[in-house]
Amino acid sequence: MLKGDGRLGHDLDPQDRAPQDACGVFGVWAPGEDVSKLTYYGLYALQHRGQESAGIAVSEGSRILVYKDMGLVAQVFDESILGTLRGHLAIGHCRYSTTGSSVWENAQPTLSSTEVGGLALAHNGNLINTTELSDRLAPGTIKATTDTEVLTALLAQDGSRPVEDAAAELLPEVKGAYSLVWMNETTLFAARDPQGIRPLVLGRLERGWVVASETAALDIVGASFIREIEPGELLTIDERGLRSRRFAVPEPKGCLFEYVYLARPDTTIAGRGVQSTRVEVGRVLAREHPVDADLVIPTPESGTPAAIGYAEQSGIPYGQGLVKNSYVGRTFIQPSQTIRQLGIRLKLNPLREVIEGKRLVVVDDSIVRGNTQRAIVKMLREAGATEVHVRISSPPVAWPCFYGIDFATRAELIAGSLSVEEIRGSLGADSLGYISLEGLTRATTIKADRLCRACFDGQYPIAIDQDRVGKYVLEAQR
Repeated sequence: MLKGDGRLGHDLDPQDRAPQDACGVFGVWAPGEDVSKLTYYGLYALQHRGQESAGIAVSEGSRILVYKDMGLVAQVFDESILGTLRGHLAIGHCRYSTTGSSVWENAQPTLSSTEVGGLALAHNGNLINTTELSDRLAPGTIKATTDTEVLTALLAQDGSRPVEDAAAELLPEVKGAYSLVWMNETTLFAARDPQGIRPLVLGRLERGWVVASETAALDIVGASFIREIEPGELLTIDERGLRSRRFAVPEPKGCLFEYVYLARPDTTIAGRGVQSTRVEVGRVLAREHPVDADLVIPTPESGTPAAIGYAEQSGIPYGQGLVKNSYVGRTFIQPSQTIRQLGIRLKLNPLREVIEGKRLVVVDDSIVRGNTQRAIVKMLREAGATEVHVRISSPPVAWPCFYGIDFATRAELIAGSLSVEEIRGSLGADSLGYISLEGLTRATTIKADRLCRACFDGQYPIAIDQDRVGKYVLEAQR
């Protein structure tokens, strides 16, 4: 049985979960280094990308060992476990489920046998042709119900030739979002889908190489950032060094929501810090939706950078009006009904002396179903705010994501059925303003045709057959 961490879960209201990213991936090839601990700390830096399970695979050159379990990185691993995971290369994974249930069997890295050894793989993203790919496997080949397990089994099918050759042939037939790290007993591999929807970066250690979902994970293990792994690129790292090959023509469509919410603020994307982008988003938001007010406050911590930008641009003072419980995180204890009724107060509490009698601008990053923002508006009014103006640093999220973010369905998304004015009325706010899609795009400094913006405009860069996708598509086949 899993031990709780004593923290309050961000899913206390199960009807209003924040958008969840698919996963964080990390890989290291570094003879002479303690690769299991490097991987542990890399995953620790990526914990925000997935909190359901964590795992590490290592090899010393002759066999692969995998240890994984449900829970946070710090719950799954301790000194004694890491001490048994010795080798010169490793991969790691922290999961949020977007294909397959959140159960131990679906935790990663996956492990499969080939004719010449083992193969372990970790995946961030979501495939959209999983059922077609699984049809290539003999019945009973896989036990788990994830697209990652399907990929691993397909890569392992032909063990008589080099893994990189098998991957270069398979990956062009794989559709959807995938940033992959995988390994056999001697070699580390990494690949990114031709659209580059999910991030993947390369770093250099004094005695090796690192690949990771975000640059923040490079920083925490002391690796220097080299570059982003390109869309449609396959990397191979072993004792001969680093080799790169193209398996597809790049068609860049990086995820715009990484800038809004998913990535850490201390991560760099396309040469620019995410924090700087989010502050600029706040400035644009202030220009697009000005209001007379006394104080700008964020919904911590997701709304903080944009609130800073909004205050700078508007000239309205910035302040802390909501205090966040510092120990909010994942828990395995279900709250009682009495506790659940306290709702948002378990996570946020107003500073009455700061907000009483004030006209407030409350900045947040996104609205999913609206329950959280509705509770915040009510709480601020009860604490004495005379006006509450809500400003959102993303456009209305009106479409689901099929590429690795677990949004609600379109029917469940509040912007999928209500106008902005109707949403404002539902929240009980005095006014509501979303940044425009054009304004958000300009703030990233990335051209619109190089971004996936589907959750905002419904324009999916890879065609979707919605009858053949879904979180439980493989489970439905059983």
